[in-house]
Amino acid sequence: MQKGSSIYYSKILLFGEYSVIYNSMGLSIPYSHFRGEFDFIGNDKYTDLNFAHESNRLLRKFADHLRNLIQNNELEVPFNYNSFIRDIEKGLFFESTIPQGFGLGSSGALVAALYDRYVEDKVKNLKKLTRQNIFKLKLRLAALESFFHGTSSGLDPLNSYLKVPLLINNKEDIKIIDLPEDKNLKDGAIFLIDSGYPRKTGPLVNYFITRATEEPAFMTSIQEQFIPTNNNCIHSLLDGRIDDFYQSLYTLSKYQLDFLKRMIPEAFVKPWEEGLDNNQYNLKLCGSGGGGFILGFTKDYYQTEAHFKERSIDLIPVYKAS
Repeated sequence: MQKGSSIYYSKILLFGEYSVIYNSMGLSIPYSHFRGEFDFIGNDKYTDLNFAHESNRLLRKFADHLRNLIQNNELEVPFNYNSFIRDIEKGLFFESTIPQGFGLGSSGALVAALYDRYVEDKVKNLKKLTRQNIFKLKLRLAALESFFHGTSSGLDPLNSYLKVPLLINNKEDIKIIDLPEDKNLKDGAIFLIDSGYPRKTGPLVNYFITRATEEPAFMTSIQEQFIPTNNNCIHSLLDGRIDDFYQSLYTLSKYQLDFLKRMIPEAFVKPWEEGLDNNQYNLKLCGSGGGGFILGFTKDYYQTEAHFKERSIDLIPVYKAS
């Protein structure tokens, strides 16, 4: 296989982090700034060989995992194991610029690549897929990604594989959509901030679920505040109701500061509060939080960029209206 034959993008969950656990809506987009593709060690002399060999070792561990599933008759995905092993022996690795542990779906992109290359009788990536086929594809991708996380929703590899925005109505109802381009945004933008260190998803998700289970008031806040506000953000964005969108976004940002402060890196609590105070921008979690990237929205990107530059913080634009 020649390098560049298939490229798989990172993803950004714009809305739905944590709330999707309790069946809220979600909105996920591919993010082509970070990407990955298969290659073979030795094909490109400019490759970071240490990275390549480490990736190859990871694929070997994944192959061991698959072998155990096959031996126990537990692999429900028609994976071409023998072809996979042959390629590993030839030096297969996943050349990726997607930061690991930053909430952008690094393992999801790898799983999408594995599915595309080695799964037989696969659901093909077509522009029009039925909801049944999307759900079937999601389940298969989740089964493969469980190696990396213990459990998986399958949403990250689904986004990397399909390379289109996905609207998650609930866990079983996911559809491909087009995001509207609204000229009223003018200088508006979506951006990322690198917190400077990776995060661990598992402990934070467990903490969230434990609180929701053991604290009735917290669960009430999820049902009556978090989920409705999250869903309002999605509805107003897709409907082009920009004023309503920013109002819901403000409420969502404040909810996460008030109720999910443990997930916000300490160094970014003050910038988070400043955005709420000056109504210039709003920050929210990108994935599980605790590190990785922070997601931001602003009506004026250049003013917000200058604001953060004064604090020696660089913004990474995801989308700019102009």
